Order: sequence, then C-alpha cells, then structure tokens
Amino acid sequence: MNKVVATIEARMGARRLPKKTLMDVAGKTLLERVVDRLSLSEIINQVVVATTTSSDDDAIANFCKEKSIAYWRGSETDVLGRVYDAAKHFNADIIVQSGADCPFYDPELIDVLISALQIGGYAYSANDMTLTYPEGIDAHIMTFDALEASAKEAKEENERDDTPRFIWNNAERFPIFNLEAAPKSFLNRPEIRLTVDYPEDMELTQKLYQYFEGVNNLHFTSKELVAYLDANPELAAINSHCEQQSAAYVNA
Repeated sequence: MNKVVATIEARMGARRLPKKTLMDVAGKTLLERVVDRLSLSEIINQVVVATTTSSDDDAIANFCKEKSIAYWRGSETDVLGRVYDAAKHFNADIIVQSGADCPFYDPELIDVLISALQIGGYAYSANDMTLTYPEGIDAHIMTFDALEASAKEAKEENERDDTPRFIWNNAERFPIFNLEAAPKSFLNRPEIRLTVDYPEDMELTQKLYQYFEGVNNLHFTSKELVAYLDANPELAAINSHCEQQSAAYVNA
C-alpha cells in the first residue's frame, strides 16, 4: 500500500507577515491549524513539517518537538530539495505538498485528488492549474518518482523555489490531472481568499476560527465555510483587496 505523506513547507521568515507560522489563531498556532486540517484526510498517513536549518526556524523545530509533530529540517533556499529530502526520509510514495499559510485545506478535496492520482496513474494532481476554487483550498499531489525527478533535474531558481513547478514546466513528461469546480457551482469562487499572506488575511482567519470554535465545528467543510462568508459579507471584505502572492510559497 502506498504511504501518503503531507509535507508542510514552513519557516518564520515572511516579508508581509513575519513569524506568522506560530501566530495564535483562536487558541492554536497557524501551523497547528494546518496540521489539524490535513490530519482530517482519510488517506494521508503522516503529516510532516518541512522547515529549514536556519536558526530563525529553531522555534518551529522546537514547537514540533513539543507537540509531537513530525518534522524535517533542510535547505532554506532550495525548497524543492528540502521537500524531496523530507519525503525520502519518511518513505513517502505519494506527497501532498502543502504550505503553512493555508489553514483551510479541504480534506475531502485532498482525498479526491489523491484517489484520482492513484486510480488514473497520474504523476501529479491538483485543483489550481486553472483558478476556480477559493484561494487557499488548493492541493498539490505528486508521486515520489515525479518529486525525485524534479529534485534531481530542476535547474532554474523558480523550480527550486516552488516544489511542483518543474512538473508544470514538463507536462509532456508527467501525466497531470486538474480538477475544476463546475461553472456556477457553490465552490466556484476564486475571488475568495483563504490563505495567510497579509495581516488582513490573518484577521479573517482568526475571525473564522473563532466562529467555528464557538459552534464546536472544527471539521467544517469548504461549503460551510463559503456559506458562512456569504452570510457575513463584511468578513470576506476584510482581505478582498489583497493580491495573490507569487506561485512560490512565501512561507516555504
């Protein structure tokens, strides 16, 4: 049976929101919220934080030790190499590549993409090759073979910065499955931001988690999340002016 490992690219450095990885979100750190969401998957076998060997990230490593969260420390600049080394160390067959700035991952969607990759024989599956879903519930799934080829062959700086980019740039080599939200479907809402790059994103994230903590529903679905935002448009307005970051994870 294939071992499925979710790797969370995490570091303390961030231009717009420094040290966000360990900021409090309704009683837990942002990193814990990401770990918790990924752990709701029925297919992921292990969640691993992939942080760096920089002394700035000692806080992340120490936090993971304290919370018994599996972690790996690698290159600060070669994100692809860091993720590859983590996946190899933890004997991953399939990798769910994740970022520490996405506390609203959709475990059901992730499981659909993992299943699609396995059943269809794909090297890579995702739901953001075209933007249809809310930003921040996107998922990137790849085989270890595809990740290993990327790590060994990628030469361009942006391919080392952004784990799946070598696969995107060589789509003729790697069979890719992309899932799009159906037109006019409830989750076809690419204008909604559910990622944390800016202070406004963090403000929204804290308010959303305070609500779902309050109603004792931390297994909330993406549909419930979008429905709550639709019912409270002032919340979605908090970060609606924020721009999409570059493809490479700012938190990587």
